[in-house]
Amino acid sequence: MEKIRLFISSVQREFANERLGLYDYLVKDPLLSRFFDPFIFENLPAADQRSDEAYLSRIAGCDLYLGIFGAEYGSEDEKGISPAEHEYNEATRLHKTRLIFITPHLSADRHHKMQALIKKVEKEIVRKCFTSEAELKACVYASLIKYLEEKEIIRTSPFDVSICTEASLADIDPDKIKGFLGLARAKRNLPLPADASLETVLTHLNLIRGEKVSNAALLLFGKHPQRFFLTSEIKCAHFHGKEIVKPIPAYQVYKGDVFQLVDQAVDFVLSKIDVSVGTREISNQVPVNYELPRAAVAEAIVNAVVHRDYTSNESVQVMLFKDRLEIWNPGTLPLGLNTQKLRHPHSSIPANPLLAEPMYLAGYIERLGTGTGDIIRLCEEKGLNSPDFIQEENFKTILWRSLLSDKEAITKPVKKISGEATGEAGGEASGEASPEISRLLLVLKGEAKRADLQNKLGLKSDDYFRVNYINPSLESGYIEMTIPDNPRHQDQRYRLTPKGRILKTKLQKRKKKT
Repeated sequence: MEKIRLFISSVQREFANERLGLYDYLVKDPLLSRFFDPFIFENLPAADQRSDEAYLSRIAGCDLYLGIFGAEYGSEDEKGISPAEHEYNEATRLHKTRLIFITPHLSADRHHKMQALIKKVEKEIVRKCFTSEAELKACVYASLIKYLEEKEIIRTSPFDVSICTEASLADIDPDKIKGFLGLARAKRNLPLPADASLETVLTHLNLIRGEKVSNAALLLFGKHPQRFFLTSEIKCAHFHGKEIVKPIPAYQVYKGDVFQLVDQAVDFVLSKIDVSVGTREISNQVPVNYELPRAAVAEAIVNAVVHRDYTSNESVQVMLFKDRLEIWNPGTLPLGLNTQKLRHPHSSIPANPLLAEPMYLAGYIERLGTGTGDIIRLCEEKGLNSPDFIQEENFKTILWRSLLSDKEAITKPVKKISGEATGEAGGEASGEASPEISRLLLVLKGEAKRADLQNKLGLKSDDYFRVNYINPSLESGYIEMTIPDNPRHQDQRYRLTPKGRILKTKLQKRKKKT
């Protein structure tokens, strides 16, 4: 980042020591020196140029003008104007940000032209008073920090609370707000009517300030969140071995709001791990048992999305290996929390509180810091090794899976995807149906609606289910529509074709053998 150019002005004789002290303070302060490049007249090299022309040319090249006014007015030119007033006038003419610091002299003790200059300043901008060099430094520090905050160069409030100056209400999707309302009313009894306006919902969630929306509002309900936050995406990869080795058999980059990101990433993992489908002996619902607990996978991914550092240039990464699932989150644990404390009851300290609240209301997370405890419990109840939580450059959650045999790892079909994934499934590979098609055939009995099939497989993302399950199965001739002439008919259902019934029989026999 290019440093902000700061011009320090004053009447030369009166504040010579203060100006030099302030310059030294700014170039040595650990924080301010990172952002500001201060200039004082004394640092100008000797040149064949009038002094007034030299300092006025410096005003044009600065970003900030800092004036120090006291009792003296300074030497006057032929027009009766001092360098201090020339500088202030030039900074005003060029619309520079002006910071003015004034001594508490009585009016009678000031030069009458300096008093007139101060009166002019008071009508145009807010000025600060100081009584000592130490107080001047403190006032300057506070003003420069405020400048950095207003320009959003540094933040003292969480990222999600900050207002996105480039966005407006037009960037919020009303349909997403409506869908959220339905979930929040059903899951948490949100006290808002089903037909509440967009503005009402955003106000209730503290996501709007005047006509401006917060970063959290865009991440939750934005039409195109990645337009504003390029790295607010999830990269998912599947490796057949235990290491990152290219080429990557399956790689997807998911975009959308945080709800869509979670749903798509969870569905990606579920489509790659082993699953067993039960019978209706106990209930009408066919039980689906995943190799990794679905709730644990979802909780780990939600945690990464909610607690990540959105100012980072990295994205959340979900990587499935032969022996484990790794979820990388660009960010660090909050102060006072460590990986050992995550294994025990602890307070919830969300890095993005305005992001966490709607995800809680929609039923995606709990409020009481139970997430990591639930992940541990769910995995251990399934007989898996206890998950690991690792804080290095990024935060990493590892869920250990049951090992596939070497033979299964070698013969497992591979999807060939060139470049970044577009969300399209790989169809068939090596003469066999893809894992997604196989899972769909095993749960499809008689005629079934799309939503019922999706529910049986425990998948949330409609788009993911359609692109990776329904479409490949139709295109491969394993299933068919009951109303093929009208694909969007409200009574549309899907059933196995003769080819699909043959494959399903083979799949069922294979499962019995294993």
